[in-house]
Amino acid sequence: MAPAYRTALVVLLLDQLSKAWASASLQPGVVSPLLPGLLQLRLVFNTGAAFSLLSGNALLLGLVSAAVAAGLVVWIQTSGPLRPWQATGLGLLLGGALGNGLDRWRLGRVVDLIEAVPVSFPVFNLADVAINLAVLCLVIDLLQGHGRAAR
Repeated sequence: MAPAYRTALVVLLLDQLSKAWASASLQPGVVSPLLPGLLQLRLVFNTGAAFSLLSGNALLLGLVSAAVAAGLVVWIQTSGPLRPWQATGLGLLLGGALGNGLDRWRLGRVVDLIEAVPVSFPVFNLADVAINLAVLCLVIDLLQGHGRAAR
């Protein structure tokens, strides 16, 4: 199995397991400390995308997630050998898209459970973390000069 797919599988499993645990163990909206002063747990359900954009459009957003995942698979399959940061970034992005997409298809909403305490920021999940880390990995790959055309 290619490294990008291994990464995606780990992200998908951790994301779905954490959401299943949160749904079974936490009461919606009730705060539980995780890392005092930094992170807390709060179970919420989001029918939209990031920052609750397009709320109530689970089918449309599920289709977008599926299209993103399919596009990433085509990219991974047709790119030849991927560089380490690139493979990690694409795997994180694929796992995150599949994790939130699976929620939208199965539940009609995304399960969010992690809340940053010191800042006012929407509640998020591990798929969201993976998507943000993917951007960081892909930026690192570009900064290493791999995104430039040969001169």
